[in-house]
Parts: sequence; C-alpha cells; structure tokens
Amino acid sequence: MATAVKRRKRSKYDTVPYDLYDGSAVRQLRQEEVLQPRRPMVRPRERTLARPRIRVREAGAVSPFAVVGFLAVAAFSVLLLFSYVQLAVISDQVVSLRSELTTLKTEEAKLRAQYELAYDLDAIESGLSEGNTMVKPQNGQVIYVDLSEPDSVTYFENESGATGLSGAVEELQSIVTEIMEYFS
Repeated sequence: MATAVKRRKRSKYDTVPYDLYDGSAVRQLRQEEVLQPRRPMVRPRERTLARPRIRVREAGAVSPFAVVGFLAVAAFSVLLLFSYVQLAVISDQVVSLRSELTTLKTEEAKLRAQYELAYDLDAIESGLSEGNTMVKPQNGQVIYVDLSEPDSVTYFENESGATGLSGAVEELQSIVTEIMEYFS
C-alpha cells in the first residue's frame, strides 16, 4: 500500500522566511533593511524658450450706480462725522450747564437763608402792637370776588358745511390753517 502523502495547501504566508526568526519579539534588521533617509527626487529643470502668455481681463466700464453709491456713502459718512461733532459740543454744553446749575443751587440756598433772616417775626409782631410800621388796608384797596352766580355753559350748534368738492376744499384749507397756526 502506498502511503498517502498529504499535500499541504500553500498559502501566501509560506513564502515568508522563518529562518530569520530568533524567538524574540523584535527581530534584528539586516543592513539593507535599515531605512536610509531618502533624498527627494528632483526633476531636472527644463528650459522654456518662450514666455507663457498671460491672459489679462479687460478693464470694464465703471458703473454709474457704483459711483452714485460711493458718493452716497461718502456723504453719509461726512454727515455722521458732523453729527458726532455736534454731539460732542452738546455734551460739553450739558456738562457746563450742570456745573452752573450746582453753583446756582448753592447760591439759591444762601439767598433763601438771607431772605428768611431778613424778616424777623418778633420785629413784625412788635410793629403790629405799636401801630407804627404796618397799617390796615383801606376800603378802596380791598377787592371782593362774587361767586354766588351759578356757572353757565353755552353749547354751539354744529354748523352745516358745504358738501361736495367745495366742502372738501374748505376742509382742506381749514386743516392747512390749523397746522400753520400750530407751528407758528
């Protein structure tokens, strides 16, 4: 009987040489396996005989809307600058007026104290008792207000205005005159 020899299937790992394995987890690399720093490959420079042509975009026409927009932005920025200047001037005036208000308040307090000291109640009462300095008012100096009459109210009837186009024109004129009277 012939002995059957089992043929082993070959795998892709059968080609790896195991004879280099010495049993350690890290194997020693041979000299040719050690990585050497590589120099980058440099292509030789090719000389070009003619310069490449550069394509340039043609200058377009200036849009009138862009010009108007830039002028509007410039005008608004100038107006904004002027408003900041006015704000600075007004705030400076407010500061000066506030300082003036504090000085006027202190002066008012001083004057009120002097006013209260000017009228001595004891001197006034002594003048009344002597009769020299103060006198009673005469009959011609006294005025009486008579409030015995009842209040009266008069209601005015609504006047009927013109109708149609002439009435609208009259109403428009009255509105315009009222506005002019309000602002004048």
